[in-house]
Amino acid sequence: MDTNKIKEPQLSTDIHPLLASRWSPRAFSDRKVEPEKLKSIFEAARWTASSSNLQPWYFLVGIKGDEVYSKIFDTLVEFNQLWAQTAHVLFLAISKRTNPKGEPNGSSNYDLGQSVAMLSIQAMSEGVYVHQMGGFNTAKAAELLEIPADFEVKVAIAMGYQGDPEVLHPNLKKMEYTERSRRPLSDIVYTGKFGETASFAG
Repeated sequence: MDTNKIKEPQLSTDIHPLLASRWSPRAFSDRKVEPEKLKSIFEAARWTASSSNLQPWYFLVGIKGDEVYSKIFDTLVEFNQLWAQTAHVLFLAISKRTNPKGEPNGSSNYDLGQSVAMLSIQAMSEGVYVHQMGGFNTAKAAELLEIPADFEVKVAIAMGYQGDPEVLHPNLKKMEYTERSRRPLSDIVYTGKFGETASFAG
């Protein structure tokens, strides 16, 4: 069964194929992500738009078998540990809370989110998939990996080449074979006033 075919979105209009094909698998193959591809993926993140050009995004990367990978894995909730162990790369996305004056940077998390989106699409262009996780202990991650207090661990991410869903725990297979869905465009794009659907989104 072709999971990528199942995950094809029901679009209301055409979008770039990379955006349409992006999804978050839980089954990864044992193929290693080549260093040159990793460099390209994080280079895409580096060139993200940034408020005041503060570039508050940081990434702590673990490769399967190394200490960083093991520590990140240890912070994941049990559900995510069931499948994340198949990924070749685990990394943390981290934002810097303050600007150079020591003042709070209210855009830091927004900018970090943009950078992860950029690297996700670059990864897709390289044939590599990412799966972002909120299910992990951020405090434990900061402690185990000695993240400075001025920085905030926001998300853990698994990355690698897509694998066979049949290797997954039985409880997880169904998710790989379930169609994706999103709210209609008319529910999220307004004009005039909040809640009033834009004419082009209907």
